[in-house]
Amino acid sequence: MIDKIYNIKGMHCASCSLTITKKLSKLDGINDINVNFATEKANIIFDDNKVDIKKINNEIEKLGYSFEDNFQINNDKEIAKTNQNSNEIAKTNQNSNEIFLINKEKIKIKFVLPVALIIFIIMVWDILSSIKILPELQISMDIFNKILMIISTIILFWIGKPFIFGIVRFIKYRVANMDTLIGIGTLSAYIYSTIITFFPQIQIVMKLPEYTYFDVVIVVIGFVTFGKYLEARSKQKTGEAIEKLIELQAKTAIIIRDGIEIEIPISEVAIGEIIIVKPGMKIPVDGKITEGFTSIDEGMITGESIPVDKNVGDIVIGATINKQGSFRFIATKVGKDTMLSQIIKMVEEAQGSKAPIEALVDKVSSIFVPSVLLIAVISFLVWIFVGIPILGQSEAISYGLLSFVGVLIIACPCALGLATPTAIIVGVGIGAKNGILIKNAESLELLSKVDTIVLDKTGTITKGKPEVTDVVILDKVFSESDILKLAGSVEKLSEHPLALSIVDSAILKKIILEKVTEFISLEGVGVRGIINDKNIYIHKPGINDSDIDLKILQEQGKTVVVVEVDNKKVGLIALSDTIKDEAKEAIAKLHKKGIKVIMLTGDNHLAALYIAKQVNIDEVISEVLPNEKAGKIELLQNEGRVVAMAGDGINDAPALVQANVGIAMATGSDIAIESAGIALLHGDIHKISQVIDLSKATMRTIKQNLFWAFIYNMIGIPIAAGLLFPIWGIVLNPIFAGLAMAFSSVSVVGNSLRLKTKKI
Repeated sequence: MIDKIYNIKGMHCASCSLTITKKLSKLDGINDINVNFATEKANIIFDDNKVDIKKINNEIEKLGYSFEDNFQINNDKEIAKTNQNSNEIAKTNQNSNEIFLINKEKIKIKFVLPVALIIFIIMVWDILSSIKILPELQISMDIFNKILMIISTIILFWIGKPFIFGIVRFIKYRVANMDTLIGIGTLSAYIYSTIITFFPQIQIVMKLPEYTYFDVVIVVIGFVTFGKYLEARSKQKTGEAIEKLIELQAKTAIIIRDGIEIEIPISEVAIGEIIIVKPGMKIPVDGKITEGFTSIDEGMITGESIPVDKNVGDIVIGATINKQGSFRFIATKVGKDTMLSQIIKMVEEAQGSKAPIEALVDKVSSIFVPSVLLIAVISFLVWIFVGIPILGQSEAISYGLLSFVGVLIIACPCALGLATPTAIIVGVGIGAKNGILIKNAESLELLSKVDTIVLDKTGTITKGKPEVTDVVILDKVFSESDILKLAGSVEKLSEHPLALSIVDSAILKKIILEKVTEFISLEGVGVRGIINDKNIYIHKPGINDSDIDLKILQEQGKTVVVVEVDNKKVGLIALSDTIKDEAKEAIAKLHKKGIKVIMLTGDNHLAALYIAKQVNIDEVISEVLPNEKAGKIELLQNEGRVVAMAGDGINDAPALVQANVGIAMATGSDIAIESAGIALLHGDIHKISQVIDLSKATMRTIKQNLFWAFIYNMIGIPIAAGLLFPIWGIVLNPIFAGLAMAFSSVSVVGNSLRLKTKKI
């Protein structure tokens, strides 16, 4: 089974994506296809034993489209890696189709737009002179018509070639799109005008309008082509997020080979190699520090401006920037496996996915073009059969032809097709810039409707690592520092996870640890050792321990160890998974949005309540087994709630899938991240509120876009058909219809780009 993204050539409007989808869905071997008009890409899942890309291409080439491989930075290679020029190659290949189309349209624009503007000015002058506002133009209409015929012929059959092909495809394959509408309208006007020019006797006999519509052909094609050019440029701007992500990557790496420092392209970096990073350099690939201490600017993945201190054993991420010290690290992930490559892949897939609201757009678009053709024909026939008895044959036919052409031209499905995907593209890009990875458009849409957020405790609300929270003195001879020194000195020789936390706490307080002799580890109980001839015993409380301080700490869900010196209890050390600094504020922001916050955890009820009380959680569901978490989410959904679940562990994966929206803390397990629709880099719970704001802003933009897309057509088509003529004598000239059509798409894309100014 092949799952691949292809660039598409030849797409012009929303109905193009529907045409391709409909055509290929019928092919045996195509399991799924998602065609995105805004990105001009298709994600196809197909069985390569039944169908190949050549056969797929053959099916759509006759409709005027073609696929080409979309080179990505995450392509498979013998050694997962990228090459020195991968930034340029990825950027060039990713945008080659768009750049080619823009440059092609630009050449056409340089020719057609000045001509169209001159003709447009002459037309407006002629209209104004007829009502005595301006003097009449001293031009021979006979000569002027012949000049217009020559110019319109060039423009129609060169600039307007895609529109002519749209008619051919419609006749041959019954496939209609925006090009078909423009083609039929302009060709009808051109043929009529040509007949009148060459055979004036027909005009006299049939009492046809004496004027021609060559000017309409020129100006409409000029304005539509200009609109396509503006649209292509605007669409390119919506996809800047991926381009900027690709540009973040380093091009070279300094490595140690045979004891010598050499600088190589990152394509040659292999897993396990030692890499040197100096101050100010970009980290080339992902890895783990083996030597040195530094501060790293990880803003590109977290959105945070404050550098993060890193020491031996800490993870470093490719494309982040080393701010201070030099260090060495071992490469653990290269090429397609680096975090940057995974981010690029996730962003591209999300930008190409469809939100549920787009189903409405697809349904409308699927019947839109045929309906417009029908409306155009009906409006022409009504003008003929109703208009001739009232207005006379010549005037009725003139208005009928204007209405026929005007309806076809103003009915632009492009704006409708761009309304949702352009907003999604921008929204996903903003998320990526702020350390929020949105994996699909459906999650982005559903998040705006969430009324309940379920949070896992460990790693989501808390840091996921035990820390010393309390030191209780039981013997006044000893101070808090003394107890930490004794415990830390002995625990330094232990491998227990809690031992490391005690040692870290002592070091953090700059306590100098003592030398320990005769160290003994008592499995499941504690550790012993001798410091300055004193017997030190660190152990867990016994069943009969009834100290009041011990009970209070245990009721708070904390783990307590007892410190003894020469068989006398001198202190207690309590450890707990501490709350993230941003947790309380993040939950307060969710409450302000009217969202109920629930903690779902496997921990004991007392420990869960203690944490929940500190951060103002609304409800606690505790002591839940991993396989029960999804069931708890389902119960909430059965109550009619729209639920988002945030977690970071393997045990959270089923619940993340069950929730309407799964949010993974990207510091957690790969399985949790794969199961979720949204991943928060560095596990920042504060970003949950941010992504909800982003979701609502994106959905608001989509609704605005759909309003503008529909309003253009709802108002324009009836006017073009002549609905206002009986009242005010108004018929929409096809030239102004062309202007409205062009700028409807531009206004929709422009509104989506406005989303970039949204602060989250």
